[in-house]
Amino acid sequence: MAGCSPPDLLDFSASISPLGPPAAAIAAIQSHLGDIARYPNPSYGTLRQTLAAHHQVPADWIMVGNGAAELLTWAGRDLATQAATYLITPAFGDYGRSLRAFDAKIISCPLPLTGTEIAPGDWQRCVAAPAHPDLSQCGLLLNTPHNPTGYVIPPGVITQWLTQFGLVVIDEAFMDFLPPSQQTSLIDRVADFPNLVVVRSLTKFYSLPGLRLGYGIAQPERLVRWQQWRDPWPVNVLAAAAAVASLQDQAYQAASWQWLGAARPQLEAALAALPGLYPLAGQANYLLVRTDKSAMALQRVLLQRHRILIRDCMSFAELGDRYFRIAIKTIAENGRLVNALADALTVVD
Repeated sequence: MAGCSPPDLLDFSASISPLGPPAAAIAAIQSHLGDIARYPNPSYGTLRQTLAAHHQVPADWIMVGNGAAELLTWAGRDLATQAATYLITPAFGDYGRSLRAFDAKIISCPLPLTGTEIAPGDWQRCVAAPAHPDLSQCGLLLNTPHNPTGYVIPPGVITQWLTQFGLVVIDEAFMDFLPPSQQTSLIDRVADFPNLVVVRSLTKFYSLPGLRLGYGIAQPERLVRWQQWRDPWPVNVLAAAAAVASLQDQAYQAASWQWLGAARPQLEAALAALPGLYPLAGQANYLLVRTDKSAMALQRVLLQRHRILIRDCMSFAELGDRYFRIAIKTIAENGRLVNALADALTVVD
């Protein structure tokens, strides 16, 4: 449709850091090339110890995996043992895959998306609406910041759910993009709640999606059970080495927070100034935008006239053709997108 090869596109569809992988990660991969002649250590001790120090939790509370997607698979298997699993929608499509793979009963909890913000009470009502007779026999699967809206769920609301549900799985794949003073991770509550699992990704913030690396944090009894379900050696030696180096790269982390702190409000304001576009006030490295015009038509014009790709939301049944999602990129690239959208809005009826 764009008449060019994928590398020639300016891709706003994938919510990956535009800064590229840390130089320390590339150096670690190069220095560990000789290790590919040997199997990984199945305990992944160095990586787990590094993660343990990073989050201030015991190493045996951590399970590394082949991307957050693998951890979500085992979460789906665990949730399938519950009477039902509550799923806040719209939701990341992989949640449905992981739950359906084990025939879990899914109860959808639609978010009210009539405005540009969601109040704490909206989250509570969203989950309370399809009430099950006994929530202690049910699971809850959610993510914060929420995908695709970018909203952060108030931790007090999640803590209330932890006292109600039998199992709560929280995907925090985009939490790293918030500066430390704004992060609302529930990792520090794992000690208090044996029914809590937190899933994290190392590939989005550190721009390493091709390496496939994620991890879960939960009390050890649960992780021992998950370990028995999986194949051995899920993480390759190069991914493990890159992860250790990335976690220790404080300069990269600071640069990422500085970039996003400047780029997100600027892009949000520029989009809001365009007629018929209404960006939601999220806190992640992407923006969900409501549009008065067809999102798919805008996507087509952007591809054909500007070689820019945005993410349509047709895969989110609750959103359809009046929303699109865009990753936040560099300020210069964001400027190209805003100019291209201004042009596309004049072309699409």
